[in-house]
Amino acid sequence: MTDLPTRQTLDAAMEFHRGGDALQAEAMYLQVLSREPNHAEALHLLGLLTSQMGRQPAALELIERAIHADPLAAEYRVNLGVVLEEMGRPEEAIAAYRLAIDLRPDLADAHVNLGNILAKQKRWDEAIAAYRAALANRPGNPRVHNNLGAALYNSGQIDPAIAELRKALELQPDFPDALNNLGNAMFLKGELDWAITAYEQAAALNPDLIDAQINLANALDRGGRRDEALAAHLRIARARPDHGPTHLAIGDSYYLQGKWDEAADAYRRAIALQPKDDRGYLSLGNALSEKKDLDGAVAAFRTATALRPDAVEALNNLGVAMKEQGRLDDALECCLKALAIDPNNAQVHSNLVYLLSFHPGYDPPALAKEQRRWNELHARPLKSLIQGHANDRSPDRRLKIGYVSPDFRQHVVGQNMLPLLGCHDHERFEIFCYASSARSDSFTELLRPHADMWRNVASRTDEELAKIVREDQIDILVDLSLHMAHNRLGVFARKPAPVQVTYLGYCAGTGLDAIDHRLSDPYLDPSDSDLSLYSEKTIRLPETYWCYGCAGPTPQPSPPPSAAAGYITFGCLNNFAKVSWVAQDLWAQVLAAVPNSRMIIHSYPGSHLDEVRERFFRKGVAPDRLEFVTKQPWPQYVATYGRIDIALDPLPWGGGITTCDALWMGVPVVSLVGRTAVGRGGKSILSNIGLGELAARRTRQYVQTAIALAESPSRLVELRGSLRQRMLTSPLMNARKFARNVENAYREMWRQWCVASDKRV
Repeated sequence: MTDLPTRQTLDAAMEFHRGGDALQAEAMYLQVLSREPNHAEALHLLGLLTSQMGRQPAALELIERAIHADPLAAEYRVNLGVVLEEMGRPEEAIAAYRLAIDLRPDLADAHVNLGNILAKQKRWDEAIAAYRAALANRPGNPRVHNNLGAALYNSGQIDPAIAELRKALELQPDFPDALNNLGNAMFLKGELDWAITAYEQAAALNPDLIDAQINLANALDRGGRRDEALAAHLRIARARPDHGPTHLAIGDSYYLQGKWDEAADAYRRAIALQPKDDRGYLSLGNALSEKKDLDGAVAAFRTATALRPDAVEALNNLGVAMKEQGRLDDALECCLKALAIDPNNAQVHSNLVYLLSFHPGYDPPALAKEQRRWNELHARPLKSLIQGHANDRSPDRRLKIGYVSPDFRQHVVGQNMLPLLGCHDHERFEIFCYASSARSDSFTELLRPHADMWRNVASRTDEELAKIVREDQIDILVDLSLHMAHNRLGVFARKPAPVQVTYLGYCAGTGLDAIDHRLSDPYLDPSDSDLSLYSEKTIRLPETYWCYGCAGPTPQPSPPPSAAAGYITFGCLNNFAKVSWVAQDLWAQVLAAVPNSRMIIHSYPGSHLDEVRERFFRKGVAPDRLEFVTKQPWPQYVATYGRIDIALDPLPWGGGITTCDALWMGVPVVSLVGRTAVGRGGKSILSNIGLGELAARRTRQYVQTAIALAESPSRLVELRGSLRQRMLTSPLMNARKFARNVENAYREMWRQWCVASDKRV
């Protein structure tokens, strides 16, 4: 038993301890221990004080001595656990808490501390059990209800988490941590408005709670309230300029607004604060890609992959940037590396399928093989999700047609769709457009009025979009992307409509069993084509795959520029990814054979252009005979055709709408009939205006046709003056007839399905 003087000294020491006078308290604890060296309570209290003073090893020794003196004191073991935890020895701390609980199962603090350390280790189920035990022994503790709610949330038990967090707030309404956690749970549940309210209350109660501020900004972003989100991120940055994740979020906000320069600046600030975080370099690369600073983007993506070699997104985006530079082998290597890391990544695999169509080294069977492999890996596993279709099987009723695309905007897809949408027969067809891109522009507003139903579905998952299509009872669902970026092939794999078609993104196949048909024309897939390479049944429109509508106002074609310049100017304003080394070699032959000729090539700036100049130089064409133009606004773009005498189609992927633009501006196009449908676009377009002879069958003929045209000034003058009229009177610009041809194809597909489904019944 402690004698009275010792008790009085100990009580006085505890009073000093509680009052914050650590030195006086320590002296008096030592005074007790000088009289009774094994005084358990004094050892324990001095251990606590020593721990609070930051001297953890000494504290550990003192508390262990206290436990040795009184092995049944459960509280001592709780504080032993606290010291061990502070010393970075979590497993020993857990053991100490468990021993305390064994000694006193009703000791709530032991259960709470055990739950906290287990939560730090993400051992959620054990943490949940510990918190529940704490509440069983000490009900009504708001902090424990909060911690339990957070653990339930992290274990994926959202509704129970919300219930516990609400209990915490009933007990303590001004509890910012609980409000923040409740916001997290509501956010995950999809209750954005509730989440935003909770975050706002948490931030108002504790402006220093940075997590609540960040969560609020992110929730505003998710809710599409981007100006408010950006303002929230900027407030955080002013308060915490050294907080790297906030600068990343600011960059993301600017990125979503299409402000690439501001986004890039924010990402650079994030990188300066977190130079080892690959996310900053990935995001910077994305912004620079949008700016078309391709060299900068490539450098950023390379750094991201160096920091994290298994960064699939960075590898994929590096490949995309290198494809835009025309570095197809390098792009292919990136895609293959990304797929080796994540073989189940459908988008990366789509990028590979798409890329191969640009590559001169791949023939139709190789392309078909990769398309089918995509189907096996990504579409066939979804086959079990396909449901029966209860659509009315009347063959001649009004049909619901659904178009799915991320490109209902100023894009070749949007440009080609405008005449078709504008001429659909709405008495016979009800038109639904599923716009799967968050971006829209003035061209979107031209397209929108022509749909009976326009749905923005960018934020919808493939599963959700498939459900919407089923609920809309679409009869024929049309894919306008194939394997291009942001495609929704995962929707088509679920077959939400009884008839599914692919069209327009580019003329090829998807490889999907679930897509029944593909549209083509007699030139893209002539009678001697091997249609067995397509998984879909090919339906040839009778005249043309394209319907051309000029994307903006244009001047009348000017005279051939060679008449004033004294030399021929060739040109290609297609996507530079189509400008393969094979195309460059043929163009160099043409320029070498036509004295003093020049060539204008569309490309974004970058080091890849030095490689192009070097390639031409090796073929005898001086670098000053090449001019590169970047993407231009419409008036400048069409004006550039005024500087071009003859357009040279790229290969193996030829032009489509770009070819039509050239012809509309009076510029003849020399094309090469390729091995694939995308390589025969020039043949289709030229044949439809009565100039099929400009589509060569062999590379030698391609070169000779270009040279012969350059050597015939009178022919150039005649074509310059007649091409626009040829276009106007051709099937390419007969939108009403084109729409009827497409609708007739849809009707025939529908009738075939009705017959087949009746047989199955």
